[in-house]
Amino acid sequence: MYKLIIRPILFSFDPEKIHHFIFNSIKVLFKIPGVKSLAKATHNFEDKSLEKELFGLKFKNPVGLAAGFDKDAKLFNELAAFGFGFIEIGTLTPLPQEGNPKKRMFRLPADSGLINRMGFNNGGVKEAVERLKKNNSGVIIGGNIGKNKLTPNESAVDDYVICFNELHPHVDYFVVNVSSPNTPNLRALQDKKPLTEILMRLKNLNAEKEIQRPILLKIAPDLTDSQLDDIIDIVADTKIEGIIASNTTISRENLKTSDSRIEEIGNGGLSGKPVAARSTEVIRYLSTKSNKAFPIIGVGGINTAEDAIEKLEAGADIVQVYTGFVYEGPSMIKKINKGILNKKNN
Repeated sequence: MYKLIIRPILFSFDPEKIHHFIFNSIKVLFKIPGVKSLAKATHNFEDKSLEKELFGLKFKNPVGLAAGFDKDAKLFNELAAFGFGFIEIGTLTPLPQEGNPKKRMFRLPADSGLINRMGFNNGGVKEAVERLKKNNSGVIIGGNIGKNKLTPNESAVDDYVICFNELHPHVDYFVVNVSSPNTPNLRALQDKKPLTEILMRLKNLNAEKEIQRPILLKIAPDLTDSQLDDIIDIVADTKIEGIIASNTTISRENLKTSDSRIEEIGNGGLSGKPVAARSTEVIRYLSTKSNKAFPIIGVGGINTAEDAIEKLEAGADIVQVYTGFVYEGPSMIKKINKGILNKKNN
């Protein structure tokens, strides 16, 4: 029903506008008695075999929602009803910011992809914290953190510290985002020296807290093997808990969408099916080269159970979806979990 009727209607409108419309609609619908229970009954699929313990957290299933969908922690309580094993909010920055000029999100239906250049648009970490205080979802929540656009890279660590301190009582794990292509010079923070500084500062800060939260690093799929080797070294040196592979790509290779349309869209990070193969390559490289020294969350081009299983077999421990959720609809979570369970049992 979603792909045949609902998606064609949604796809006839601007992606960012329809995103906000869906958020508001779900909010209203879930206020109707019985709707949340119905969503849970129809979309949840639970089995003990799907549970996964990772960096001290127990995930009820291995399929999560990636950062970017619920940037400001406005809908996590409702989204939890669709059967996610975990939900990542953000990317959040210390101060509110508008992000890049609109239009800044574009669909590539021929490729089952999206291009976005949102630019960390969010209401600021303090606003999100007020919503997180009302968390009754029962789902694991990750906090994805970044720096404000106007903060110079030399001071970036301070932005990450602010977000870390604000969110610490309200999330279950952290993700350090230095890999979005939509904030000027942000990806330069993936270099060994600045990245080690940020991660060590957060690890030291974490050690001072009464409860320690796992810290993960989200990396770009565009890193070279040499840079991936640096990432492995950085994880070993800083002793962070894991990696998320991968963010969106700046590559435009092998697309079915016409060159003229791609040129018309312009800059931005490409997600969905076009990044699937490279994301899997990065996961396999990190897992093999490090001898599975750390957990990996696999994300990029997951639309089906087969896609998720491919990531898991490459070395991911759990997976996340975003663009696939847009293209396939909420029933995909149940389908993926069922497929993973069938694979385990066969």
